[in-house]
Amino acid sequence: MTSTMDDAAAVFADPTAYADEARLHAAMTYLRANKPVAYVDRKPYRPFYAVTKHADIMEIERNNALWLSEPRPVLTTAAADDAARAQLEAGGGLRTLIHMDDPHHKKVRAIGQDWFRPKALRDLEVRVDELARRYVDRMAEIGPECDFVEDIAVHFPLYVILSLLGLPEEDFPRMHQLTQELFGADDEEYRRGTTLEEHMSTLLDFFDYFSELTASRRANPTDDLASAIANGRVDGEPLSDVDTASYYVIVATAGHDTTKDAISGGLRALVENPDQLDRLRRDPELIGTAVEEMIRWSTPVKEFMRTAGEDTEVRGVPIAAGESVYLAYTSGNRDEEVFDDPHTFDVGRFPNQHLAFGYGIHFCLGAALARMEMRSLFSELIPRLESIELAGPPVLAATTFVGGLKHLPIRYSLR
Repeated sequence: MTSTMDDAAAVFADPTAYADEARLHAAMTYLRANKPVAYVDRKPYRPFYAVTKHADIMEIERNNALWLSEPRPVLTTAAADDAARAQLEAGGGLRTLIHMDDPHHKKVRAIGQDWFRPKALRDLEVRVDELARRYVDRMAEIGPECDFVEDIAVHFPLYVILSLLGLPEEDFPRMHQLTQELFGADDEEYRRGTTLEEHMSTLLDFFDYFSELTASRRANPTDDLASAIANGRVDGEPLSDVDTASYYVIVATAGHDTTKDAISGGLRALVENPDQLDRLRRDPELIGTAVEEMIRWSTPVKEFMRTAGEDTEVRGVPIAAGESVYLAYTSGNRDEEVFDDPHTFDVGRFPNQHLAFGYGIHFCLGAALARMEMRSLFSELIPRLESIELAGPPVLAATTFVGGLKHLPIRYSLR
């Protein structure tokens, strides 16, 4: 039993586990039933408690006064933890919204919040629909086969979010590559190198790019999100250089990469569940619930970490002040107590209380935009799709934070 428990808990400290779905879900199912709060002590990471039940994850997210994002918002190696802390103490490093706690988090979040409110998104919807048609047309042009991730799913949300920021189109490929290197540090295909220094150099490249952008937008403000960030203020003072550059990084990376993962994961689910694709063809009104199911199914953000601000417990397990928990969103989104037949892909699933956008004060800033992009793309694609099948094995990225399909080879015909 101990060996089985240890092996199951070890998936959270193994980036390759997220590229092996059978192993991952078997381990998470076992932990939910037998050890829903599991202690994990595996190098090169510092110890943590993996929280695998939906209700516990929500309760921790809800109590942000007790459970803090700082100093360990995501799972990284002990060496990376130390390097990040040293950089921040020296006045540099990365400090995005996911690193911050209230009240500072709320004030910084407000700088970009208006760009993701319903009115702003309604104004953007026509453009998103145009882009969806462009990329479905591109599928038709390059068919009858393509790698849906590399040819379509990457580019559509990348174009949307970087256009919203106001970046020039010639810089989009650079942003895509840097995003792959940042989130793909554990993946042999995506990472820049194997050393911590090489990984940190990716961040420095981001900061160099966005430092120039900040200077430009402060000198000549424009009507875009980049200008809003560059000229944002907290308590009457301009954002620090670190907070400004970090704001750009989180919007420019998570703002498209997570949507790419949900789009490609959603299409794969439809290909592998043709009965559900047929349901969508027969009843296009299901597109809203289908999108939520695609997001639950793929869960692009695998985890966030929280650190106890004082001694407490989770499901009877004592956790001391300063100890950390790993919020296993992928597991919470397959919790048998919340979802009927959680390992069944159901485009009509309702209700669907998935955790893929987080919960509480850190609920994803761009959730409504991601949903709109997915509705737009699949509303355009599905009526035009005459046939579709896999043209090779899907390939998932190794990760402990953000990730999904790297390659989805498909064979298809479009009207």
